[in-house]
Amino acid sequence: MESATLLVLITIFTALVFDFINGFHDAANSIATVVSTRVLTPRVAVIWAAIFNFLAIFMGTKVAKTIGSGILDLNQVTKFVILCGLLGAIVWNLLTWWWGLPTSSSHALIGGLAGAAITRAGFGVIIWSGWTKTLAFIVIAPLMGLVLGLIFMVAVSWIFEKKAPRQVDGWFRKLQLMSAAAYSLGHGGNDAQKTMGIIAGALFAGGFITKKELTTDWGIYHWPIVLSALTAISLGTYFGGWRIVHTMGAKITKLRPVGGFCAETAGAITLFIATHFGIPVSTTHTITGAIIGVGATHRMSAVRWGVAGRIVWAWILTIPASGLVAAISFMIVRQFIPGA
Repeated sequence: MESATLLVLITIFTALVFDFINGFHDAANSIATVVSTRVLTPRVAVIWAAIFNFLAIFMGTKVAKTIGSGILDLNQVTKFVILCGLLGAIVWNLLTWWWGLPTSSSHALIGGLAGAAITRAGFGVIIWSGWTKTLAFIVIAPLMGLVLGLIFMVAVSWIFEKKAPRQVDGWFRKLQLMSAAAYSLGHGGNDAQKTMGIIAGALFAGGFITKKELTTDWGIYHWPIVLSALTAISLGTYFGGWRIVHTMGAKITKLRPVGGFCAETAGAITLFIATHFGIPVSTTHTITGAIIGVGATHRMSAVRWGVAGRIVWAWILTIPASGLVAAISFMIVRQFIPGA
């Protein structure tokens, strides 16, 4: 096997490792609310989430195309840039998983890619139009989740005001199964597509597909990429990240089934909208905003703002931290392979 082909295979394998880590790192996004409200046990919840992660196969590839060709100049992206970018994202994901912080795997990925690409070719490699909408949704996605979560919670409280709390709780324990499924579908649809874009970019850098195929017409390689990415993220979700589940489901605010339903529904709608327009967003930011919105309907003190503030700082650091790891990795690679 030629060394170039082997490097492409290593890059694809690394991308799938990232996708798997994305699944268990972001498992909390899909199941924290349904576990914390005790509608499902943790093990059943991750199986439920993994199934709907995989069913996201029907949600198209617009986000994949944005990641594959919309954020960096393809002429400056090599297999080593992609590989080092993935390394930066994986290292940051593992660190924040260990610390129990629900950071964004999506922003870790684009930060890593940017760090490696800028180290190789300077800031001219950045396609700012692709970054504008991605960076804007760092703010917009959690705000959408927060506002929708708050609106749904107020509406539900008003509609069921005269119903017995136990009766309402029973109804929403069933409805939360649907909202958890919808959120997991949105999670798989947006997050797995990022890995699809990376794999397609690696195939382009290795000369296996053309620029036209990468940017406009996904050809015969389409379904293997989609299936492998969704399988990896589904398996990652199945194995789950319980440290982050605890932070998301219990430390931010206390949830009941009605609150879990409102938060998950708000998050799912936000993800569906972003995925439809091909915008890679943070599922973590989205559900965190929704949970805060739900908690704030009771009273502002119901939200543990100290925990929320620590999470926001982790969000701010994600892109530069993963970019720094990727940049250092690329500089090391270039010492041994000058043309990298």
